[in-house]
Amino acid sequence: MQAYLFLFLLLAAGWVVQNKSLIYSVIFLLVIKTFFHNEKLFAFIEDKGINLGVTVITVAVLMPIATGEIGFKDLLDAFKSPYAWIAMGSGVLVALLAKNGVVLLEQDPHLTTALVLGTIFAVTFLKGVAVGPLIGAGIAWVVMKVFGLV
Repeated sequence: MQAYLFLFLLLAAGWVVQNKSLIYSVIFLLVIKTFFHNEKLFAFIEDKGINLGVTVITVAVLMPIATGEIGFKDLLDAFKSPYAWIAMGSGVLVALLAKNGVVLLEQDPHLTTALVLGTIFAVTFLKGVAVGPLIGAGIAWVVMKVFGLV
């Protein structure tokens, strides 16, 4: 019963801040928990979910290449712009942070709740944008590493 209450609280929070990813995720989990309660399915999602999610995000990022919106000319033009170099460096940094975020969330899954609550706080009170827990976990990993906590 506690799991349902917690999920409904997260659903309400997602609704208040209009975080569609959180809303859809909680609804998905409620449907699975209510109608397809299966420990093997839960274990699979917990074990493989982050990697499956990263794969879906990667497909979405690569879609402009697949549709032809981005081609080799755009790739070559990117090397000519200082802004593009900054963007590429940011992309590298974010990917490395997310990699460490995956490691941290696999080691300490309970941190997901704190990351979601931090995201809800930022979206609600600071007009932030929810970008997902992997970057937050990656930043947390770096801070913990600096202070010798991991």
